[in-house]
Amino acid sequence: MRIGFIGLGQMGKHMAFNMLKSGQELIVNDLKRDHFSEFEEQGALTTTNLTDIARADIIFISLPDSKIVQNILIGENGLINSLKLGQFVVDLSTINYSTTVKIAKCLGERGIGFLDAPVSGMEARAKEGTLTVMCGGEKEVFEKTLPYLEYIGNKIIYMGESGSGQLTKLINQILYDINVAALAEILPMSVKMGLDPEKVGQVVNSGTGRSYASEFFISRILKGNFKEGYSMKNAYKDLVSAAELSANRCIPMPLLSAATQTYQMALLMGYGDRDKGGMIGVFEELLGVGYRNQE
Repeated sequence: MRIGFIGLGQMGKHMAFNMLKSGQELIVNDLKRDHFSEFEEQGALTTTNLTDIARADIIFISLPDSKIVQNILIGENGLINSLKLGQFVVDLSTINYSTTVKIAKCLGERGIGFLDAPVSGMEARAKEGTLTVMCGGEKEVFEKTLPYLEYIGNKIIYMGESGSGQLTKLINQILYDINVAALAEILPMSVKMGLDPEKVGQVVNSGTGRSYASEFFISRILKGNFKEGYSMKNAYKDLVSAAELSANRCIPMPLLSAATQTYQMALLMGYGDRDKGGMIGVFEELLGVGYRNQE
């Protein structure tokens, strides 16, 4: 059995390393060679050529956005031209729902199994192999790829037909985005009213207002640390996907719309390279306060 892995970014490199535990032959692909030596030292093959990956029995993908995934899989020079009946593709990326459905249809017509399997969890969980994986596609494809998914996650859930994994990930992400936007709005207000930011953080994280967002971001915000999460400019695609679904299916999402405006202001104000905790800068500037001990 040969496993292929495309994309050795912040999450992908750790997931690919964990695939080595399967004992199967592994070949990894990326445009950059930055991490190749680490994999070669562990006995993995490395390549910048997609046609080398096309010979793998199962191909995992972890890439930044819908356009890149679509081009690599079903584009003019995509893998679809090299893959054969009976091979499997598992997309661990977080991409657009409609793009996922299109990819699944195109690959399915060629007899190639496809699973959309976006992951949830920060880089530390990717390294530990304890991610949550949400899967969409044919049940048979899920069952055949499950033993390998278990090397990257400890909660792997089959959600249903193609696209269901991406929809589930989107729901999780927009709830998270709403939580972070709320922190960005309320925490500077507490400082404006004369409260001590560190003490406010202690109360929130020990009270009913706490959330994963507050537990992760408040301590980092206080230190001016905005580099430990996914950058806002890259994560913005989740909000775009949610807005598209809202418009196409006529599903009102007023809270998400409000959170999106905070997110957009943060991007327009030049905070795109910060993680989502950086949204607090919007209301710090508006209120003329700082919810931080240092920049």
